[in-house]
Amino acid sequence: MDLNMALMRATFKLDQRQNDGATTVGTGWLVRLPGADGHLALVTASHVLDRMKQEQASIHWRRMDADGRWHREPAPIRIRDGVGTPLWHRHVDRDIAAIAIDPPAHTHDWAIGFDQLADDEALKSYDVQPGDEMLALGYPRGLSANEIGFPILRAGRVASYPLWPSADFPTFLMDFAVFAGNSGGPVYMSDRARKRVGARDFHEAQFVAGLLAQQVVLTDERLEIGIVLHAAFIRQCLLGLAAKLGVQSV
Repeated sequence: MDLNMALMRATFKLDQRQNDGATTVGTGWLVRLPGADGHLALVTASHVLDRMKQEQASIHWRRMDADGRWHREPAPIRIRDGVGTPLWHRHVDRDIAAIAIDPPAHTHDWAIGFDQLADDEALKSYDVQPGDEMLALGYPRGLSANEIGFPILRAGRVASYPLWPSADFPTFLMDFAVFAGNSGGPVYMSDRARKRVGARDFHEAQFVAGLLAQQVVLTDERLEIGIVLHAAFIRQCLLGLAAKLGVQSV
């Protein structure tokens, strides 16, 4: 399946009503754990879950019925234990979280594969540079694309240089407006005609480049620039979760 459609189906709204009446909203997406048969994780930004203080959050699942009609089906997801301890695995020093999840059976095939998360070599191979277009999915201010609950697609240009190595440059900038609710959403490239470095022919470039962490704000002024954490750190987070669960990775 085209990565646009795959991620559209794999991405869901997360929300939780707080004691003060405010609602915390973020974006999560399903990913297969490395080497795991049927084990899935929900990936989002750590700060999204940190701000959800209750034991359960809501995730807005979707389902297509036998007549081909979509339905939104919100359901609880447990994110903390009875004493408030987080149940998610947090990346050691990046704003990324992954929580093991057993979603409705019909959503299992929608999860993104671990290998679709780009590492430094993938970015080098496709020579990703400033000015390249990338796409992002999310729920700005909690808004969905429709009543079914699909995420809103945004597009922007890579706005910083250099992009790798990720160990030295853990984030890169995207030229597009970011709002509360976008946090945690996937940032990806879906280019049907792109050359690999040293190749003669064009190939599809379809990979997740990172996770939208936050917007750039200076002296309370929004600059309409997003900060993206490299997918290399999502891979690390998922490997850590797999190890914690005792899942054998390959």
